[in-house]
Amino acid sequence: MNIRMTGLALAVVTAALLPIAASAGPARVPGPEARFVPEHDKWVERPGILAEIDAGASPWRGRTSERCGPELTSPDGVEAQTCVLAEGGDAWARTYYRNATGERLSAVLSLMGPGGRTVQTHCVVEADDEPGACETPREKAEAEVDAYAAVAEFARSGDLGEGPLLLRSGSNSPAVTGG
Repeated sequence: MNIRMTGLALAVVTAALLPIAASAGPARVPGPEARFVPEHDKWVERPGILAEIDAGASPWRGRTSERCGPELTSPDGVEAQTCVLAEGGDAWARTYYRNATGERLSAVLSLMGPGGRTVQTHCVVEADDEPGACETPREKAEAEVDAYAAVAEFARSGDLGEGPLLLRSGSNSPAVTGG
């Protein structure tokens, strides 16, 4: 085969494929919360229990800032991820959870802010193995979202309302260590 003919064929193929490649749009860069899920061969922004809460139906869609800790799972079957949120001069805490223990649990969600200021909310966590969320009331923010921390504690419901602690989830991100 002639080298000129091969070059011409290559130029025609490239010219035909270039518009198709350009129409795909820019490559999407995953955000800081994203994790690669090998089973699906793609990046997932809010994996686990967060991905199962329908963002389109969520009343919390308009948030401007969110800082979440890692998603944790207890050996007893409680999954949780706790976040600090800020929007329009307000700050509050939210924990996303799933209770697969088969028992109704109680949870205490605390938002700790500058100057020792703390807001707590008590939540009932039903034993239905469905994803859910609990949040503190919104408070006027005294500082940036990084100045706040949130902790959710999940426990069995005892006779006095306090049972053994099953899981503690915080809004702090895990420390990155070099390997």
